Order: sequence, then structure tokens, then C-alpha cells
Amino acid sequence: MALQHHEPAQPIDISPLGTELEGAQSHALFKSEQLEVMRVVLMAGKSMPSHHVTGEVTVQCIEGRLNVMVTAGARTLEPGQMLYLPAQEEHALHALEDSSALVTVVLVA
Repeated sequence: MALQHHEPAQPIDISPLGTELEGAQSHALFKSEQLEVMRVVLMAGKSMPSHHVTGEVTVQCIEGRLNVMVTAGARTLEPGQMLYLPAQEEHALHALEDSSALVTVVLVA
């Protein structure tokens, strides 16, 4: 069954998944005309391949530890830390530990 996007003006729980992290999957929380917000889940040692998007991006580590590879080199994010990427910035994610992150993408028409 496909996950439903959340409705506007409704609270969305982005708390750490803790013991449920292992069975969790990445999914979009909501998508509007100008913004998409996803919870990305990566188990230790797994990666999201290098890519870029048209709009700006933020990556906020909720739990675990992630390396974000960008042109300037690897940046490690720990819980509570956020990284901003300008539009078109090539980037990849690699989980150093079982991790989840809140990823926000500005959608450009």
C-alpha cells in the first residue's frame, strides 16, 4: 500500500524512529507545487547515489550519522545537524550508522 502524503496544516511526526528504524523505508511526507519534504532512511553502509536537483536542498539528520558528499568533500551530519545545498549541487548520501534524515527540496518550475 502506498504511503499517503500528509494534508496541509496537520502535524507530522519526525521524531527519531529508534527501534523501528530497521524496518522503515524512505518516503515523501508531502509535496506541493514548490516544495517536497521526505524522510530518507539509510541503513549503515548504504548509500544514495550521486545526483543533483534543480532547486535548493536541506538535509537534516534526525538519527544516526550520515556523510553527505559534495563538491567540496564529505560532510558528516549527526542528529540535530542540518546541511544546506544550493541548486544543482551534486551530492550523495552515505550512512555511517543506521540513519534517518529530513530532506527538503525546493521544486523549480
